[in-house]
Amino acid sequence: MEKEDINALDEIHKGAYMGMDALNFVLDKVEDKKLSDVLKAEYEQYKEIARRVEEVYPKYNEGEPHKTSAMNKAMTWYGIEMKTLTDKSDSKIAELLLNGVNMGIIEGRKILNNKKLDEEVNGIISEYVTMQEKSVEVLKQYL
Repeated sequence: MEKEDINALDEIHKGAYMGMDALNFVLDKVEDKKLSDVLKAEYEQYKEIARRVEEVYPKYNEGEPHKTSAMNKAMTWYGIEMKTLTDKSDSKIAELLLNGVNMGIIEGRKILNNKKLDEEVNGIISEYVTMQEKSVEVLKQYL
């Protein structure tokens, strides 16, 4: 069970960092103040998930949880830059973010549905998925 807990924590930690990276890359493109405030709040939620993972990780493994690699970070930035080159509208930004959020939901649900996890780890992952599912509902308003 401990190996599954470690893998789950690593995946969620990477997902939280990918979310923070994506939000950082799009925030300067957002024109709507309300959307900007929503994205800043979501950034803080991802940051809190990452903090919680970092807090419990030593119970399961030495070292630190995995983060996104420099290559993944660069690819995320490049993808956002290319997809917003001709369309920087809030609708386009919401669409890009929704694609990433949906990938996070899928990964989180797969972990929850297919792994036997410690209750604490399960709680963090459930919170991560719930946060992202709420994000979908908010972002849909900007499409």
